[in-house]
Amino acid sequence: MNFSDIRLIATDMDGTLLNSKHEVHESFYPVFQKIKDHGIVFVAASGRQYFNLAKTLARIKDQVIFAAENGSYVVFQDEEIHIQPIEQDIVRELITIGRTIPNTYPIICGKKKAYVESDEPEFINHLKLYFERYEVVEDLLAIEDDKFLKFTLCDLAGSEVNSYPYYKKFEDDLQVKVSGPIWLDISDKKANKGRAMEVLQEKFNVTPEQTMVFGDYLNDLEMLEKAHYSYAMANAHPDIKKIARFIAKSNDENGVVEVLSELTD
Repeated sequence: MNFSDIRLIATDMDGTLLNSKHEVHESFYPVFQKIKDHGIVFVAASGRQYFNLAKTLARIKDQVIFAAENGSYVVFQDEEIHIQPIEQDIVRELITIGRTIPNTYPIICGKKKAYVESDEPEFINHLKLYFERYEVVEDLLAIEDDKFLKFTLCDLAGSEVNSYPYYKKFEDDLQVKVSGPIWLDISDKKANKGRAMEVLQEKFNVTPEQTMVFGDYLNDLEMLEKAHYSYAMANAHPDIKKIARFIAKSNDENGVVEVLSELTD
């Protein structure tokens, strides 16, 4: 495999670059520095909120492009590169449906912050892993003064079997993604990690053949399709493994860093 022409690398975070404790392995940072020394653009592409991603990678924040909220919000050095919000009226319809589904907690992912209606401790513990800025409000339907980047459900009964069937009917008009075992994300039809990759490839004049990506779950699918060097983690969802050209070791085996180390040797 010839890595010499790689000019853009993007990685998902949870289940991919981060281990099961949601931590960045210390060995990533010297490898990252080598990547930057080679002039390669590095992208953290995640369903996480931008503010949370910036905190997670605080040591290298100003050297990383963040494709947050599943690619609907792309930021570099606090400057907005791309935004693809979802219409507020659509989000209100999604909230109304979500309120009828047992064991679920709806979240509006705004540009300023996230908005939730519940402060139930188990839910908030999950929320804090991915959202740095959030507000508990009385009524999500009343939120207006923000751009909505994404609608998310935290589904403690399991998103793929419990909440996804309620929203499957929207797939022709919206991005409906099972993005983790307890997470369901719904975005504008044009908002996904693959579209974020297209924006960045155009901005930096990079081809898919010069692009390497890593992912593990269904919200990574379009991103993997935009890169010749597409890696599914060993722990990835079976549907992601089917479309990836290569397999990396699991996130707990530091699979991303192992591949990147080969690239920079």
